[in-house]
Amino acid sequence: MSAKGDGKAKRIRSLLGVGYWVQGFRGFPWMAVNFFLKDSVKVDPSTLQILQNSANLPMVGKPLYGVVSDAVYISGQHRVPYIAIGAFLQALSWVTIAILSRSNISIFTMSLFLLLSNFGASIAEVANDAIVAEMTKSKASKSASSGELQSFVWMASAVGGVLGNLLVGIAIDRFPPQSLFLFFGLLLVLQFLITITVPERSLNLPKSPSNVGVRKQLSELSAALQKPEIAYTIAWFAASYAVIPVLTGTMFFYQTQYLKIDTSVLGISKVFGQVVSLFWGVVYNRSLKSVRPRKLLQAIQATIAALMISDVLFVRGTYRLIGVPDSIYVVFFSGVLEILVYFKILPFNVLIAQLCPPGCEGSLMAFVMSALALALIVSGYLGVALALYMGITEHDFSGFPLGLLIQAVCTLLPILFSSWIPDIQNLKPGESKKR
Repeated sequence: MSAKGDGKAKRIRSLLGVGYWVQGFRGFPWMAVNFFLKDSVKVDPSTLQILQNSANLPMVGKPLYGVVSDAVYISGQHRVPYIAIGAFLQALSWVTIAILSRSNISIFTMSLFLLLSNFGASIAEVANDAIVAEMTKSKASKSASSGELQSFVWMASAVGGVLGNLLVGIAIDRFPPQSLFLFFGLLLVLQFLITITVPERSLNLPKSPSNVGVRKQLSELSAALQKPEIAYTIAWFAASYAVIPVLTGTMFFYQTQYLKIDTSVLGISKVFGQVVSLFWGVVYNRSLKSVRPRKLLQAIQATIAALMISDVLFVRGTYRLIGVPDSIYVVFFSGVLEILVYFKILPFNVLIAQLCPPGCEGSLMAFVMSALALALIVSGYLGVALALYMGITEHDFSGFPLGLLIQAVCTLLPILFSSWIPDIQNLKPGESKKR
């Protein structure tokens, strides 16, 4: 590769590296949000989980953002400006929360700015994902087409997650949550300033017509979604999350309110999970790219269910009886389970990028992330319903073990219809095969 080509590749990696790193670092303010809502706003576990999942509603609109970024150019650019807009909106929301007096912050106010933050994050993520998909299909980037670029951005996000969760575990007891919100807001301001200095033409992205139009882009997205191998794959991916009634809010309260786990332990737990995520990116890139997607996704789903059953034993006190402290379990198992549910994204993104027809990369990848966001929201709401049905509250966790067991059984269900995933390997970009 020429020096000129090397320079463009470095610029692309730098832009994507910063974007995905910040995306991973978002765990930093969100843990502070959890403690702020629990300790200052005094919400219960179900309300916390509803707020957590409702804040993700802007992510459901990703297909629209994808269509707009594919079809609407800003000063001749259709990726970098949207990353900058997303960073700006996020910075605006977090800085505003930080400078508001605590007496003026209600559940409604907090929800409003969290929605704005996730709206900005979703716009930036759509543009970043579209660049990855475009480069994956580019003939000039053969390494990317084999999953290398996806592994790179996955690892960048994991590194951001490691640092963010490590810092918040230390800072949460030393600084008020609003100071942490301000720090993250200023970090986003820095991302915005870096992004606006990068001309999109310097990235040498694959050429596409600048006058496609939203209607034509919607038509192309519709045509892509009518392909059985794409429709069934996305349906399985979304369903594999939606059918699981997650109990994350309840587990947060159980660990902090009932077990009195120190916040630094929770931070270390998330750091360990992100380190495992980073390791996953390396292992996938080196050893698992050649494994058939269906087989790999089935294995990940089964492993998630196994760890959920382990959580049942944890809540019942089984590990405590055999001499394993609660804090050790939280660090090494809870952290892994929290991140393991997202391991499917990497092989799935590689597969869907191969199946995606040329010209609608942004739209289709945005639709996929929208389906994931909606599935996670449904999963969270089902978890709230399950907790209420089991009579679980911040003072009564007697029904928690059975709730976790139900969650584990539901996690196994997607394996039964995994035939929806095309049993293919090493597709050329844009090539389609029947299921």
